[in-house]
Amino acid sequence: MITLNELRRSFADLDAAELDRWIDNRWIRPEKRRGAYVFHEIDVARAHLVAELRELAIDDEALPLVLSLLDQLYGVRRQMKLLYQAIDAQPEEVRRTLLVAVRASAAPMDGADADPEGDGA
Repeated sequence: MITLNELRRSFADLDAAELDRWIDNRWIRPEKRRGAYVFHEIDVARAHLVAELRELAIDDEALPLVLSLLDQLYGVRRQMKLLYQAIDAQPEEVRRTLLVAVRASAAPMDGADADPEGDGA
């Protein structure tokens, strides 16, 4: 964990008012302890992400949407990792059955539905 001053020092080109605005807009969400902000590793990473997005000229109106979409993407990624771990813990026969089912359901997405008759013509 780091303090607000430590976080400010890690961003050479960012003034204190701008960082305060990021907190006020809840683009980064530090914990408040004894009247002072404390930043966890995830908060620091998010601050770097906000800084990178600002460098890409993402404006104040679009930034919440971009952050929300990225949060959703990271959430799905975490869920997929948990799903993979659960599948990996299954017996080989179950994993093979799941693989066949996934391949069968993914085939239409891969363009296999271009020939609905299935005769190759």
